[in-house]
Amino acid sequence: MGWWKGTVRAVKYFEEARTLWQTYVPRSGQAATIQGEDIRSVEKLRDEAQRNGNINWSKNHEKLVAFIRKTLVESRLFDPAAEAEIEADTERLLDADHPETTDEPFDRLTDRIVEWSRAQPGPVPHTPDPHLHI
Repeated sequence: MGWWKGTVRAVKYFEEARTLWQTYVPRSGQAATIQGEDIRSVEKLRDEAQRNGNINWSKNHEKLVAFIRKTLVESRLFDPAAEAEIEADTERLLDADHPETTDEPFDRLTDRIVEWSRAQPGPVPHTPDPHLHI
């Protein structure tokens, strides 16, 4: 995907997000770190909504949303307002019948992933889900 190529987004932490992508997201398959899997998940969801209109939406996409939500909300890193925003953004992405065509919720989630990553002492291992095929 390479979301940063030739693109300007409202991602507050654009350079850090790009570094997470370049460092932790493999060419194919799931990432070996939570940082990489979260960034990969956001971009898979963005691509499906904006390029495909969610035509290929499946339970796998729902798993990606759940993974992002779990990582960010269960960390208890964010204040109640930020948690509510994360919940609203992830809930919006789950509305597969009405694909999100703007970048705003994806960009906000990307910024939250960067903030979560900053709070970690280093790469957090991710065990790939053998039932996730996306």
